[in-house]
Amino acid sequence: MGKVDYNNIPDHSAPKGSVLNARILWTFSAAYSMEPKPEYLEMADKAFRYIVDHLIDRELGGVFWTVTPSGAPLDTKKQVYAIAFTIYAFSEYYQASKRLEAKTYALELFDVLLEKAYDKIKSGYFEAFTKNWDDILDLRLSEKDVNEKKTMNTHLHVLEAYTNLYRIWKDKVLKEQIAILIQNFLDYIIAESGHLALFFDENWVRKSDTVSYGHDIEAAWLLLEAAEVIEDEGLILKVKEASIKMADAAAEGLAGDGGLYYEYEPSHQKMVREKHWWAQAEAMIGFFNAYQLSNNESYLEKSLKVWEFTQNNILDKQNGEWIWGVIDDGEAMGNQDKIGLWKCPYHNSRACIEVIKRIGDSGT
Repeated sequence: MGKVDYNNIPDHSAPKGSVLNARILWTFSAAYSMEPKPEYLEMADKAFRYIVDHLIDRELGGVFWTVTPSGAPLDTKKQVYAIAFTIYAFSEYYQASKRLEAKTYALELFDVLLEKAYDKIKSGYFEAFTKNWDDILDLRLSEKDVNEKKTMNTHLHVLEAYTNLYRIWKDKVLKEQIAILIQNFLDYIIAESGHLALFFDENWVRKSDTVSYGHDIEAAWLLLEAAEVIEDEGLILKVKEASIKMADAAAEGLAGDGGLYYEYEPSHQKMVREKHWWAQAEAMIGFFNAYQLSNNESYLEKSLKVWEFTQNNILDKQNGEWIWGVIDDGEAMGNQDKIGLWKCPYHNSRACIEVIKRIGDSGT
């Protein structure tokens, strides 16, 4: 189903999204790899089959943004962000299931992104296209976004997808693309302040000064993971320095209760004092990563305080899963769905899996 509300009531009339389904596939695949329970792989199998049967555009390549409740194409635009998440999920599913079909589909999607979406002149990836891969007027992922040709968010998740793909396919061209993406962040996306710029035109000219604390701390560990996976020592050194800088920048958004605020708009000097589930999840990993890099216990304390805040305010101990978030006085954002086109078991499951792995590796 495409939607479950705050009170766990499903909406069977809701469209089903490619991002939601890819994130479900990644989550259950990663869970199975960590703890091989048959029910995890069974859920991953179901998610994989649904994506292949309904969300992949077999004729023109890529994936549809949404399908109807019965699985027919609905919003057929080609959003690079969604294709990236599908590559990410297929790669994880292959690691869990060893099904060659998943790897084959992941490679096909990589090829189509490189052919259709990669900017061969300025580097980077254009944001979106029509079903036929023509230019599209509205490139935005959501209504709150700026309508520009390149975005931090899409580049971060293309990098994440390619990193996971490289784990199962040690290809030279793929490795070069990962290195280029990391360099895009170092050259254009990470500002002098350590915050990420969010929106750009095709020439990498910044088009927004909004600060997203959750993305700052998410990028702080994903960039380092990518550099380490391709074993590029020069990039690893550069990214380690940038990771600490981004973690310090993200820490500006920490509230007194340990939670991480959503955004800051410098032009209006306005802090958006909502604390969303995904930003707390990324802060758990990102600050722990900074602690591992620096041995500075203040970062470990930040990670632990975010986790404490999350357990007390975000985790739904009665009905399961994490709620969308809370506003500054601690009131739950009850008007937001628990599962939907954006909300799903990905950021939170990944945070728990990643921290478990890191604690095991470090003996912390």
